[in-house]
Amino acid sequence: MKKIIALALTVLIALSCLTACGKAPSGTEAGKEIKVGICNYVDDASLNQIVDNIQSRLKEIGEEKGVTFNVSYDNCNADANLMNQIISNFIADGVDIMVGVATPVAMAMQAATEDNQIPVVFAAVSDPVSTGIVESLEAPGSNVTGTSDYLDTAAVINLMFAAKQDTAKVGLLYDIGQDSSATPIAAAKADLDARGVAYADYTGTTVDEVVLAVQSLIADGVDAVFTPTDNTIMKAELSIYELLAEAGIPHYTGADSFALNGAFLGYGVDYANLGVETANMIAEVALEGKNPAELPVRTFDNGCATVNTETCEKLGYKFDDIEKAFAPFCTKVQSIVTAESFDELN
Repeated sequence: MKKIIALALTVLIALSCLTACGKAPSGTEAGKEIKVGICNYVDDASLNQIVDNIQSRLKEIGEEKGVTFNVSYDNCNADANLMNQIISNFIADGVDIMVGVATPVAMAMQAATEDNQIPVVFAAVSDPVSTGIVESLEAPGSNVTGTSDYLDTAAVINLMFAAKQDTAKVGLLYDIGQDSSATPIAAAKADLDARGVAYADYTGTTVDEVVLAVQSLIADGVDAVFTPTDNTIMKAELSIYELLAEAGIPHYTGADSFALNGAFLGYGVDYANLGVETANMIAEVALEGKNPAELPVRTFDNGCATVNTETCEKLGYKFDDIEKAFAPFCTKVQSIVTAESFDELN
């Protein structure tokens, strides 16, 4: 009888344990911790939006899978020395995966992980192939992959002439030191050459230099200004948008955060969605064991035009007319007002 009672208790304990402990989610271990190091290049609306959505999506995935993403976040504010120190700290802390937001951070992380092969997932790298971060979009080839905010430059130029057909001279405003700007600026020049339209380069590496460049292009009488997804100009936008609007010069740019900060037009990807997809790729590498070398770079539809209605009015345009003119060249035309961050609009 004692043996029967003991056996029964053993069975009850086993059943109790199965009920209480549950079953680990498929492909993961309950309670597993993944250490993630995220470095943002600069404090601006679009890049911050990416980071926010990476972190919120990782939290969701963690809850779904029964794991914890322990995220360390830092912002180097375009300081190369600080950026390298942040990356060194991630390595010393033993992160399982690093996330570089914007091209300069992705390039620095690539260089820092050549020997240790820590997986890197980048976000918002406009041209990962020409900058040498990956071998190809389909097969990155090393420990680095991620999401690209590739800009369809021709689409932006089309919008410029849809608003004003007689545009005769275009100012190209960018930071010559930003690798991500090289390809779209070259594409813009080729497009304008084909149209027989004059253009000139105006560059700056700091906010003060960008302001001076804008003052020069105003003095030169350009009809419109084009800027790709250039982080230096994005950072300076709040300091230059009024100068351009008062001079009657529309600023056509490669991200909606430019329009949020006062530019006439921002054209490009949905950065909130880009952040979500970056987090999904992080999970694919960290939880599903996918190899970054074989995980294709994720690209997105660049069909959304964001128009700043306040600047639109200062330029003498009516939003309804602009929306109608832009519609054939976009999947969506939306409006925004000037603010320093997307949070201020909520």
